[in-house]
Amino acid sequence: MAIFSPAATLKKIVHKVSTKDGLLGDYDYAMLFTPRIPFTKQSLKVQPFFGLDSDMPVVLGLILGLQHALSMLAGVVTPPIIISSAANLPASQSSYLVSASLIVSGILSAIQITRFHIYGTKYYLGTGLLSVVGTSFATITIVNSAFPMMYANGFCPVDADGTKLACPDGYGAILGTGAVCALLEIALSFMPAKVLQKLFPPIVTGPVVLLIGVHLIETGLKDWIGGSGCVDAICPSVGGPNAAPYGSAQFIGLGFLVFVTILICEKWGSPIMKSCAVICGLFVGCVVAAACGYFSHRNIDSAPAATFIWVHTFKLSIYGPAVLPMLATYVVLMMEAIGDITATCDVSRLEVEGEVYDSRVQGGVLADGFNGLLACLCTITPMSTFAQNNGVISITKCANRTAGYWCCTFLLIMGVFSKFAGALLSIPKPVLGGMTTFLFSSVAVAGLAIISRCPFTRRDRFILTSAMVFGMGSTMVSDWFSNVFTYDGDNRSLQGFFDAIVLVMESGYAIAGIIGVILNLMLPQEEPEESVKYLDAEEDVNEVYEMGSSASTGKAATQEDVKTTVIS
Repeated sequence: MAIFSPAATLKKIVHKVSTKDGLLGDYDYAMLFTPRIPFTKQSLKVQPFFGLDSDMPVVLGLILGLQHALSMLAGVVTPPIIISSAANLPASQSSYLVSASLIVSGILSAIQITRFHIYGTKYYLGTGLLSVVGTSFATITIVNSAFPMMYANGFCPVDADGTKLACPDGYGAILGTGAVCALLEIALSFMPAKVLQKLFPPIVTGPVVLLIGVHLIETGLKDWIGGSGCVDAICPSVGGPNAAPYGSAQFIGLGFLVFVTILICEKWGSPIMKSCAVICGLFVGCVVAAACGYFSHRNIDSAPAATFIWVHTFKLSIYGPAVLPMLATYVVLMMEAIGDITATCDVSRLEVEGEVYDSRVQGGVLADGFNGLLACLCTITPMSTFAQNNGVISITKCANRTAGYWCCTFLLIMGVFSKFAGALLSIPKPVLGGMTTFLFSSVAVAGLAIISRCPFTRRDRFILTSAMVFGMGSTMVSDWFSNVFTYDGDNRSLQGFFDAIVLVMESGYAIAGIIGVILNLMLPQEEPEESVKYLDAEEDVNEVYEMGSSASTGKAATQEDVKTTVIS
């Protein structure tokens, strides 16, 4: 075991900051920033690979850390913007939530990257990889269903004229529910990985992720064409900057500009532009929107110069109807974490099976649940392991934890200086919607990718079909179960029980997950139909061929002739 030496450590730091080799190294920095120019040929350059604990130049670590932070920026700030809008929170609290999301993401990412050994046990907290953590999109689906219910049953205040007022207590209830339900993922992290994969295989988790993405796409598209919270269908509001009717051509054009910019970055952008294509699209959209007068400086002016977590606090409570959907969310986050950790190990050129790999999965899932609990206590909805950064590792060939720590540093800086959060809140809804619709579509595609891992036997198709009957149906017709219970008495406990059933039945991903788990355990496993047919045919071929003759022709048969006859 290496012995810590302060003198040696100081000498290493001095070498890093005072020599060209320590600051810059021999890395080809131009490669990171050189775009692909159309109709020209560019030579392929092989970059060195920086492993988990390889020695890395300071400047390169700083640049790649910033790249990681930018690649996850949109995913980190989007949920608090949407959730604060659903709770009708004032601009000061909305700005705070965006800043707190960045700060908490930086702190919790450091936990995943560092990997702590739990004293006296074989268990760990964290992966020890370049694994970053961000605000989960899955919580948005719960919020979009829970807050209308809260306003309807009086949990959230409504003005005499029907206007929905700010509901910080409702947000606190979501946080409290998320903190308690995080205990499920923490408990599951101590189960063997093979048991978890048997309980929650891709045929169960794939449809759930797909339906979360489908539900979110609706939210993104509403913002794209003007904003879901427009008053009297005038967006962004009556008297707002460049206000226009919901769905106007100029709104659609702004969002489409963001989308086209993302495509251009993917086709011709440099490695840094490709991994930050969503941010590049957002930047171009903001520039055009600002030039055309769509921006308002109100949120920037009202934001303080600096902030930190717990500047604003919310009363924690448990909202019963949201418990089952939240538990389903944590199961999904756990399976996503396992997939993300496996992908990170792969692109980091580390083992993807064996004891070390299983230990990283255990530590990652435990940290995922623990981070969800800490995030709620830090006033932010549950956080989970992000997958976007695996693409950055693959492009830059840098799996070094130094870049990860730089990423955490930049997230903290962006969060502390809250004018940055105010600027993000000032982004016009069509520009933000053009970006979020793309992000949310990628969530749905991730669900399809998970489903594609299934062998698709008749059993798998039956489970998928059964789960999608109610999952896709309730996603497309969101109020289909609202009038099943007609109780209007004074028993709030009974009313809460009915609300819980309604919320589960109208949360497509939750009901799909429940049906998937039950059917996966009930129905016996099958071999893929194609492999069964192929093996049976081969056995028949070999048996007939060994007889050395053909019953139909009375002459010697070749193996190929018999194979054709049997398979047909």
